[in-house]
Amino acid sequence: MANPLRRARASLIPLALLATAPAGASPNPEMARWRAEAARVTITRDTWGIPHVRGQSDADAVFGLIYAQAEDDFSRIEANYLTALGRSAEADGEEAIWADLRQRMFVDPAVLKAQYAACPTWLRTLMRAWADGLNYYLATHPQVKPKVLTRFEPWMALSFTEGSIGGDIERISLSDLRSFYDRPTPPTPEEMGAVPREPSGSNGIAIAPKLTRDGHALLLINPHTSFYFRSEAQMTSAEGLNAYGASTWGQFFIYQGFNAHAGWMHTSSTVDNVDEFAERVTAGKTGYVYRYGAAQRPVGSRVVTIRYRDADGRMAQRAFTIWHTHHGPIVAAKGGRWIATALMWKPVPALEQSYLRTKATDLASYLKVAERKANSSNDTLFADSKGEIAFLMPQFMPVRDSRFDYTRPVDGSDPATDWHGLHTLASLPSVLTPQTGWVHNTNDWPWSAAGADSPKAADYPRYMDQVGGNARGVHADLLLTGKSGWTPAGLRDAAFDSYLPAFARLVPELVKAWDELPADDPRRASLKEPVALLRGWDYRWSADSAATGLAVFWGDQLWREVGSFAQAERMNVPDYIAARVSAKDRLAALSVAVDRLTRDFGSWRTPWREINRFQRLDDAIAPHFDDGKGSAPVPFTSAQWGSLASFGARPWGTRRYYGTSGNSFVAVVEFGPRVKAMAVMAGGQSGDSASPHFADQIGRYAAGDLRPVYFYPEDLKGHVERSYHPGG
Repeated sequence: MANPLRRARASLIPLALLATAPAGASPNPEMARWRAEAARVTITRDTWGIPHVRGQSDADAVFGLIYAQAEDDFSRIEANYLTALGRSAEADGEEAIWADLRQRMFVDPAVLKAQYAACPTWLRTLMRAWADGLNYYLATHPQVKPKVLTRFEPWMALSFTEGSIGGDIERISLSDLRSFYDRPTPPTPEEMGAVPREPSGSNGIAIAPKLTRDGHALLLINPHTSFYFRSEAQMTSAEGLNAYGASTWGQFFIYQGFNAHAGWMHTSSTVDNVDEFAERVTAGKTGYVYRYGAAQRPVGSRVVTIRYRDADGRMAQRAFTIWHTHHGPIVAAKGGRWIATALMWKPVPALEQSYLRTKATDLASYLKVAERKANSSNDTLFADSKGEIAFLMPQFMPVRDSRFDYTRPVDGSDPATDWHGLHTLASLPSVLTPQTGWVHNTNDWPWSAAGADSPKAADYPRYMDQVGGNARGVHADLLLTGKSGWTPAGLRDAAFDSYLPAFARLVPELVKAWDELPADDPRRASLKEPVALLRGWDYRWSADSAATGLAVFWGDQLWREVGSFAQAERMNVPDYIAARVSAKDRLAALSVAVDRLTRDFGSWRTPWREINRFQRLDDAIAPHFDDGKGSAPVPFTSAQWGSLASFGARPWGTRRYYGTSGNSFVAVVEFGPRVKAMAVMAGGQSGDSASPHFADQIGRYAAGDLRPVYFYPEDLKGHVERSYHPGG
């Protein structure tokens, strides 16, 4: 049916009427409480600038952690909460309206406030400490000028509870959303897959004591996110909290990390638990109705008002009537049907689970927390000091009828397509303490998580995986299968192993295509030397390798050509190239790669180090780069080609490739009688370009040279830069 919605008109509102605090307000009456909280917190910055926060209570530790985060990069905290609250357009202008509208389909401030009031006392206490820490930071740093959020309220923490690089909501197409609620909008090249985009996700590996040299479980923590998406910290309290690791800016829990007894690493899962329902909507006597079985149900609605900054800097607003069925909000129209999206939206249980798992001390206590079933997008790799290891599927897993293909919109009018509660944890294809002695995940299917002890796809509904395997999974299998005597250093070396399985599969076919050219084909002469270079390559990246640069340029050219087709068929790009790209097109892409390298660098034999670079110029959130300014070479490549160490790089109007995503935090943890760890971050801890910790880890990052983690107070001795109370 035709879209019945008409475009809402913007109304300009004087900025003064939207101010959150009146001019000339009296001194803040909360300052005394904030100072008392600050007095119970000590922040110790080590020589890498990493905060070790100690509080008397968990709430004190939360206060201190978020204060320390604000010191390091308040702008990223604010940006994350503008996104989470659906208020980015107030800072970024009209183009952000659609992302805000998408968010506000689920985030209703009135509902979050009610949920906050009803949630357990202990959680309210933590959320209040979180808001207090941010507000105290702003009160003690008047030079910091927020774009929008001049005050934080405790309930706001419920808008951002999970921490993944791409939340479930981001699966909703903004182009489709705008087409439904505004005007026809074609999909962007990024949405179609026509622009190469680094695979988001992570690597995780856990190894049982029987395969390690010293009889201690090992854990690799290797998130692949946009750079500077998370900070590193330790938070401890007299109430048993002692967690170390990566925390997403603005959140008060360690998202990927460890405590003295257990560690957890989240990787983006391939499960299908975000579904679209095609609704049969018609106009009824009193409004829109949709068919459900033999009945007609009313389509629900509510008005959402989005404020935005117009081109003149004034504040304006648009009001939208958004529609929903029992499946979820209407986000698009396809084939004459309205499309409703169903996904997990459980803010209180999600925040509880995210926080409480940081205090789990073994697999049983971790699984007890997981019974909240409020983790929807993450697989988890787990290890503990008892020697237990595990691969855990997302616990939010709706039960569905496997007759239907939920990777496409299903018929919402058929009650059989509905979700029927959630799977039990025992019914998921998780792996607990496998005999193989190892588990891994690289954002691939669960069917290879533990070698021979992996779950079998035939035993589970097909919605447990919607993507399949990938080249990083092949790489991990090769490194782990049949190996023993693992040490922390050995696991670190595996995390930076240089083999590129995708090219080991694809390049021989390219060479074969050249070998089979007729003797008089001009490509035999023009591509002879490039093919010879690739023929002799060992399929390993290295800074000085010209073959690495040539292979990446060739692969990236094909990626641009076939990425949208691969996405449409839900195939990984290397798999699509192997199965669908002709010999002619493979050779044509090599010719383009040779020409590009020659044009941009003077020779197609350019060493990879001259191409692939890390550069951090300033504290801007949006990346930008300059070939004329300093940068550092990075030897590893995109994860697309099977490199476990991921560096998502491309030209940015530049000749050189500059990375913006991939390895963002890497840690190796050993769970002996005393936990030991080493780690490295992309760039550095601070977002302040004047700080010595803005870019002090770039060299270690590029070399895979992890630094010691100072977990115990005695470890910090001799490595302290500063110790202070918040506000001091």
